[in-house]
Amino acid sequence: MFAQREDVFVAGEWVPATGDRYLEMVNPATEQLAYRVREAGRAEVDAAVLAARELLASGEWPAKDRAAALGRFADELARREGPITEAIRNEMGAPVNRQSEVQGAVGLTRFLVSLADELRFEERREGAFRPSVIRRVPVGVVAAVVPWNAPLFLALQKAIPALLAGCPVIIKPAPETAYDSTVLAEAFRAADLPRGAVSILPADREVSEYLVAHPGVDKISFTGSTATGRRVAELAAREFKRVTLELGGKSAGIVLPDADFGTIMPAVVTGTTVNSGQACSLLSRLLVPRARRAEFMAAYTTALDNVIVGEPTDAVTTLGPIVSRRQYDRVLSYIDLGRQEGATLAYGGGRPAGVNVGFYVRPTVFTDVDNTMRIAQEEIFGPVVCVLDYDTVDEAVAVANASPFGLSGAVFGDPDQAIEVALRVRAGAQTVNTAVDFDFDAPYGGFKASGAGRELGGVEGIMSFTEPLTVGV
Repeated sequence: MFAQREDVFVAGEWVPATGDRYLEMVNPATEQLAYRVREAGRAEVDAAVLAARELLASGEWPAKDRAAALGRFADELARREGPITEAIRNEMGAPVNRQSEVQGAVGLTRFLVSLADELRFEERREGAFRPSVIRRVPVGVVAAVVPWNAPLFLALQKAIPALLAGCPVIIKPAPETAYDSTVLAEAFRAADLPRGAVSILPADREVSEYLVAHPGVDKISFTGSTATGRRVAELAAREFKRVTLELGGKSAGIVLPDADFGTIMPAVVTGTTVNSGQACSLLSRLLVPRARRAEFMAAYTTALDNVIVGEPTDAVTTLGPIVSRRQYDRVLSYIDLGRQEGATLAYGGGRPAGVNVGFYVRPTVFTDVDNTMRIAQEEIFGPVVCVLDYDTVDEAVAVANASPFGLSGAVFGDPDQAIEVALRVRAGAQTVNTAVDFDFDAPYGGFKASGAGRELGGVEGIMSFTEPLTVGV
């Protein structure tokens, strides 16, 4: 039996959806339909934009009230941890023992709200030859287009800074994870934000493009694939909308010659299997000293033996299923491609033995990989890792940079040397001796085809949703 919604959240109220079809969410562990959500129509987009623009024009939501409202929202969200966690598990197969996405989202919200007193929306500068008043004004109505792999956290990574900056937000959840956003909407509604501050509109491509291109939308904050990001940028450019794009990655984990494999291995395993490999920050290329490759592979595969692929509701599971049949087939096709390209399948390679239902893929490791192979250049978005050998650290840096992407990465070894090596890699957010472990107060985003602009970053991230308005006096 599945749950069904016929309404969408527009300007703080539930209204009947006018879309002509349903978005269907199949539980990837059972392959059974879990939820159906009627898609928002263009009428709901128009209504959400109109209400947002009316709130923006009124100027009746001062900064202190915004912070107070979002503090209430964090409390309301925390109260709904169970229903949201269950929905996300049913939508994308997140294991029960994975850190709660709700806890992360609540923590992010409370951290950003704590910065409210540090926000400076106006300053006076004496200038070179005349004084000026510079006021930071809201960039306008923000469309937050959210992917399915961390649906709650990424929605709030966009929405909370925008709201603190004074921007009304229209959240567009991914079709694969549209149902959990209904619980998110209830938390916003209970927090008593002004009419027009938040709308949540589940939609697929056509209505999503209508939202992005809408003349009443001033900024798009998008996280997703590089291909879709190009389309978003194209639509936004027609009216010079402001855009932040966090796109794909093919991140390198550089293992330095002096690395202690026993010490770094938990972080390496996390960085290469997180979220069943469905993370743009995944360390999908491991660069290992050629002289220590056999030693590294012995330690790595032994550690991977402790990764338990299984039913998300089982407390021992550490790796759940792939989100959908389409993504599952894509991952398997890349595993086949790796074999065809001449790489050695050193570990894993497909569905676990004896598992006949669910979109499960074992952690998969290829060795003897050339960096020009497609499996080393294209984002797979599954637990598939390429191990590449190097002879010198300079070579490792060159290989890490020989990618169309530049989102994230990690360096493992002596901390001082690791920092120096990380600073030579053209990737926007990296870690040392850990992986996929970025701070709320640090900017996150990528170079090259991994996007444009940054999110998070504390005060910096909030102020990115403002524009300077200068008055010479």
